[in-house]
Amino acid sequence: MAGRNGRTVRDLRRGNRTAVLQRLYFDGPLSRFELGPATGLSSGSVSNVVADLVADGLVEEAGSVDSDGGRPRTLLRVAPGSGHMIGVDVGETRVRVELFDLTLTELARTERPLEAQRYDVEVITGHIRDGISEVLAAAGPAPQRLLGVGIGVPGIVEHTPDRGAVVHGQTIGWDAVPLEALLRAGSQLPDFVPYFIDNGAKTLGQAEMWFGAGRGAGNAVVVLFGSGVGACLVTPEVEHGRAVEWGHLTVRVRGRRCRCGALGCLEAYAGAESLLARWREEGGRPPRDTDEETALTAMLASAYPPEGTAADPVALAVLEETAEYLGAGLSDLINLFQPERILIGGWAGLQLGARFLPAVRRHATAYALRHPAQKVTIDLGRLGPDAVTVGAAILPLADFFARGGRRTDPVPETHLPAWQTALEERRS
Repeated sequence: MAGRNGRTVRDLRRGNRTAVLQRLYFDGPLSRFELGPATGLSSGSVSNVVADLVADGLVEEAGSVDSDGGRPRTLLRVAPGSGHMIGVDVGETRVRVELFDLTLTELARTERPLEAQRYDVEVITGHIRDGISEVLAAAGPAPQRLLGVGIGVPGIVEHTPDRGAVVHGQTIGWDAVPLEALLRAGSQLPDFVPYFIDNGAKTLGQAEMWFGAGRGAGNAVVVLFGSGVGACLVTPEVEHGRAVEWGHLTVRVRGRRCRCGALGCLEAYAGAESLLARWREEGGRPPRDTDEETALTAMLASAYPPEGTAADPVALAVLEETAEYLGAGLSDLINLFQPERILIGGWAGLQLGARFLPAVRRHATAYALRHPAQKVTIDLGRLGPDAVTVGAAILPLADFFARGGRRTDPVPETHLPAWQTALEERRS
């Protein structure tokens, strides 16, 4: 039977493997001696776990370091080629697909631009399938080393027992789209390769918390600012993050019509699509027949021209008003969740942030309660426009770590008596 806490020896071994893998991944290379205090495991447990991971090809030697008066200590690291992940960003201007090794080094990528309002489900699933085939053909990893495909999408993702991940993307016209089932139906991947589908803001948050400006924070909000806006909340209780539909908070009663159909949403004022529309409505002249990213670059150039050139007053006024709306929207996040950090990412957030981040901070502080506003920092994300794709690839990686670096769980062991499970815990 299981121990008093319900854990079996198999659970303990998996937890020990997870602890060693994660420490080597984030802090390595490390020696066996250093792994003990870093993981809280005994020297015997560390030796056993390392031997297993080396035998599985997940850990390899990475040189040595001198020790005080003894033999040099061998350094260990996670073997980069021992696993691969695919990350997919289903954005609102393009579908980006990237292949990574286990250390998230990019091995191949492809992009497929989306025409305006071309969110047809068959088009998107076709882009994802073709992109996966293309990056796999470019790098040629062994199928058994592919840990999974992570996909970040706009909208609310519901995980169902019968249809897998179902996407409710109201702003792009997706109503309960069974994306996982559709991808599996036409996939050339082996059946054992899992799909991990989640909101794009959450995958952005995952990436920034693991490798970017959020690392080390216990309570943070990561904002995705693109064609629309969204956010990911990370707290000690929700360490992997939770997507929140921040863009659909009402900031103006009976205000502008949002893409979701409601009036006065933050996204109707702060998203790149609505920002460009407001510039046009006020008499501005966005370039014709260009994508949103190019048009936003032109708007910034008009509002902030080289010295000696007159600024476009309409573009400047719209951008300044947008900074205030964003600051007011951030104040809601500050008052509701009291984060220690707010990070702004997404292609539009990174473009605009360099220009009006100080104004956004000023407005956020002015609209928020004084006490939580004094404790929060507001900065740009560090991972650039690929952060959603990186975060999507982290989804299968995090699952792989949680299972102790095994693709699938082995056949359950016979449960041991409580006393033997407790002894194993003490030895660990």
